[in-house]
Amino acid sequence: MIQRFIELGEGYGDIYELRELITTNQQRFMHGFVFVSTNPQGQDVLSIAAAFKPASEGNFMPIYMCREGIPMDSKRLAVFEQTISSLGHTPIKMEVKHSSVYADKKFYHNHLISVLRLNHYIPPMQ
Repeated sequence: MIQRFIELGEGYGDIYELRELITTNQQRFMHGFVFVSTNPQGQDVLSIAAAFKPASEGNFMPIYMCREGIPMDSKRLAVFEQTISSLGHTPIKMEVKHSSVYADKKFYHNHLISVLRLNHYIPPMQ
């Protein structure tokens, strides 16, 4: 199974696109994540992500993400949490390193996928 992050943006207007993806694909929705990190300026910022089950055909598991553009206690975070709650789920919050720590965004995504696998939030690699 291929698991990959698909970045929608930094969580400004694209939070509403993520909400739409979650509500229109309710049957495939698995988990909502809130990743908390500290940027190089010392501010806490949030990334939000939604993991979906693979489509009925194919072996691709998407994890849509709005990366590091959401401040703590933001209305945008509330929109995400309300969407997840309306489906009977609770967002999973995790502290992670900021993506700027990694030489490439691909390494950051691979690290997050490893953390999600180790915590059994997404299936292991097959």
